[in-house]
Amino acid sequence: MMTIYKKLLVGLVALLLGWVVVACEKGDIDRTFEGPYFVRFTDTTLTYKESYSQPITIRVHNAGPQLNEAITINYTVSGTAREGKDYAFQSTKGTVTIPAKQSFGEIKLKLINNANNILESQTVVLTLTSVTPNSLKVGFGNEGALGKRMTFIIQDDCLFSGSYAGVRQNGAYVNLLGITPASATVSGIDISSLDCKTYTIANWNIGLEDIFGFSAIKPKFTFIDNGDNSLTIPVQSSPDLGGDTLTGSGSWNPQNRQISLNLRWKSVFTNSAGKDTTLTITFPFTYTPQ
Repeated sequence: MMTIYKKLLVGLVALLLGWVVVACEKGDIDRTFEGPYFVRFTDTTLTYKESYSQPITIRVHNAGPQLNEAITINYTVSGTAREGKDYAFQSTKGTVTIPAKQSFGEIKLKLINNANNILESQTVVLTLTSVTPNSLKVGFGNEGALGKRMTFIIQDDCLFSGSYAGVRQNGAYVNLLGITPASATVSGIDISSLDCKTYTIANWNIGLEDIFGFSAIKPKFTFIDNGDNSLTIPVQSSPDLGGDTLTGSGSWNPQNRQISLNLRWKSVFTNSAGKDTTLTITFPFTYTPQ
């Protein structure tokens, strides 16, 4: 008798489990996304130093299938940064468009470097408010919170920090070394500082890459802001230049923010008689913010 009851019990349990499995499988099969699709900021935060000179792209994307019509999205602007003083729009303010058959629209900002040696930060807060066509929604999740707002942080930078285009002018070293007189220009020279007093300049060796056999390197040196528009290059040696000594002076033009440096390069050469000879050469450089 107990055996019959056990068989009935096992059969009943198996039947119930079968119903559960079938129900789950059917529910999974029938579960389809019914929308709505939405638009959102690709990034919720971005941070740049105010000395960054290139246009900055902030993306808004359609988190769904591409449409055969353009998508127009409206947004508001708030935050502590001041338009026209800390940044400027290089796209239509308040509206961004995702073209037909594409997934991304772009908002473009340009930072204004008003460096004043006060190291603080400002924010530009962009908030999506509406979208056309109305088959789409703004943001995802509870009340569309996800991706609806984007905070752009502008970090203050030191007075001379940033990216520069540099020009090496002809100097006395030209005749001394028998080099054909010619100036040289290069972009992407980086000047940076941690304390707004001592600055490091990289990739400064404009047009000198092969003169002393240090091709394909980008040596650095430091200079000091004296606080009166004059600059000092303290005595220093550069491992990249084989221990040669660098020193010099310079100035800063507050009108065009241009930096002029007279770099004195002291190097030891072995002459034809096999004796070491000390040679000091002055290299004039001018650096213009990009």
